[in-house]
Amino acid sequence: MPLAFTLLLLLLGAAGGAHEEGEKASLLYPYGEDQGDQKNPKLDDGTSEKLTLATPFTFYGEEQRDLYVNNNGVISFGVKVNHYIPDPFPLADGRAFLTPFWADVNNVLGGDVFYREATDPALLGDVTRDINQYFPDVPFAATWAFVATWDRVAYYGSVSEKVNTFQAVLTTDTKKSFIIFNYGDIQWTTGEASGGDAETGLGGTPAHAGFNSGDDTNFYNIPGSQTEAIVNVTDTSNVGVRGRWVFQVDDFKVTGVPPEPPKVVDINNCWL
Repeated sequence: MPLAFTLLLLLLGAAGGAHEEGEKASLLYPYGEDQGDQKNPKLDDGTSEKLTLATPFTFYGEEQRDLYVNNNGVISFGVKVNHYIPDPFPLADGRAFLTPFWADVNNVLGGDVFYREATDPALLGDVTRDINQYFPDVPFAATWAFVATWDRVAYYGSVSEKVNTFQAVLTTDTKKSFIIFNYGDIQWTTGEASGGDAETGLGGTPAHAGFNSGDDTNFYNIPGSQTEAIVNVTDTSNVGVRGRWVFQVDDFKVTGVPPEPPKVVDINNCWL
């Protein structure tokens, strides 16, 4: 595990202590059918229909007007992403998408994938308050949000009761855009077809969390992606709130993440 990521885990652990499941779940903004959410079909590697946005959303400098919510932990612009084995970023094939937890979800075996566009004042007020807290130097008042939630979803080939709950929130004031990843409970990282263990949901090619612009330059990988450490994403953050990662994405900026430490040279043995 990279030293910077290990230090981040230690610092967060020292600052916050152990989180109970209920505390983690409280990070998620309200979701579900009682909030007016739509639900994806029960289909392995399934996806939503093409969703035309009421408000354009700017991602890596490009205005996006439609998206798909893909069962496998991906929100993609303009094109479906139903591949179940996560690929390392960058993917320079023109596809722009974000991955709160790209892995082989199977909602046939358990869980639901919810989504909605939202302009209700209560949600926008909560989102605005949070963005203002994390980015105090960036004037922002949300006028629109899109909330996608993977609620207690199982993995492909599962013979266990392990499930994951996580959420992605897109929000804009029509000029500046932000994305919030909330992690309620992460118990597995890998489906059986990705080389994972059917009983533990671990091993193989673990999940990927991050952002891909579609070119070979602009992308971001949340620390621990595609390693066993991603199961601990509920204990990490770039905004001081365990289980939450927040980024300004109109002109993508990485904030609050420790830089990789410099290499140490052993003069005696000439090792790096």
